[in-house]
Amino acid sequence: MPYRAHPRPLALLLAAVLTSTLTGCALLDRDAAAEPAAQPPAGAAAGGSQLEIPTTVAVGQVSLLQRLGADGPMRTLSVERDGSWQCLDCAGDGVTSRGRLAPELTERLQVLLADPALAQETDQVRRYRATCIDALTSSLLTSSGLITSQDCPGEERTTVAGEILLLLTQATPAEVEG
Repeated sequence: MPYRAHPRPLALLLAAVLTSTLTGCALLDRDAAAEPAAQPPAGAAAGGSQLEIPTTVAVGQVSLLQRLGADGPMRTLSVERDGSWQCLDCAGDGVTSRGRLAPELTERLQVLLADPALAQETDQVRRYRATCIDALTSSLLTSSGLITSQDCPGEERTTVAGEILLLLTQATPAEVEG
């Protein structure tokens, strides 16, 4: 007489395998969701080429990437924890500018970068999508993630990132408006 499996133990075994498989998938999805996705600023991809932008910088550092429209040059401002900054092509002439923020501005910048609310302003959390054409697009790279804004009517401003953008554009050759 051939051996016949009992349906109950087989069902329990299948349930255990299915549960462990789904748990593993859920853990992978959770880990993938915890990592911010790299999202270039609007207009970063032109002519089919993709500009790769890191999603974060070290704690206390910030980088500002700006582009006017889809075809404008990319200006890049990087600020170190000590307030020293370097700006590539800020005037649109290919020149690199360097300087240092005043001590009180460096301190204010560090306070803003450490603000826990900044993490809620990232593109990933806000599910940000660029909506304007030919607008100045500003993207801040922080240790919390990428935070993008555009200079266009109806654009909702982020509180902490907006203050950082204003501080950087007032203290360096970067621009607040196009």
